[in-house]
Amino acid sequence: MKITATLVSVLATAFAARVPEPEPVAEAGLVERQTGPGGINYVQNYNGNLGQFTYNLAQGTYSMYWQNGVSNDFVVGLGWSTGAARSITYSATYNAASSGSFLSVYGWINSPQAEYYIVENYGNYNPCSGATSLGTVYSDGATYNVCTDTRTNQPSITGTSTFKQYWSVRQSKRSSGTVTTGNHFAYW
Repeated sequence: MKITATLVSVLATAFAARVPEPEPVAEAGLVERQTGPGGINYVQNYNGNLGQFTYNLAQGTYSMYWQNGVSNDFVVGLGWSTGAARSITYSATYNAASSGSFLSVYGWINSPQAEYYIVENYGNYNPCSGATSLGTVYSDGATYNVCTDTRTNQPSITGTSTFKQYWSVRQSKRSSGTVTTGNHFAYW
């Protein structure tokens, strides 16, 4: 798939609408530091006041805290306004084991329009559950399950539209390391 004018972020996401009700927990949270290539120039804050999102763009750090039972989607993180194949090195403290959240690289592709996630860690919901499997890809020392789904009449970077989602979900969860996005782009 050709990458044109993408948005790339290392972020945390939660999708309560697509996730079974999580186990009760007092609080779930994430603290992440992006330590890959310089030039971070984008703040993703699709939060809807569902939690406490703070960031320091100059340092490449952010945190997001939310209470158990959040009933809407949110996507937060830092990244690049124009994406490209990159090796992104990160280190996170991810405390969301019983939530429907993801620690992932996230972005959009414009031609054709698609949303993508490279999931490094997740709570109690595997985003490839119920999606169409595309097989597996080996990258950065691990195997990722790859799947796709179609979102119909949903919010996108161009307004409401129908688009594909591509997911690469790491089989051995981790909260630090390097993600080589080009390996996933080539597979999709």
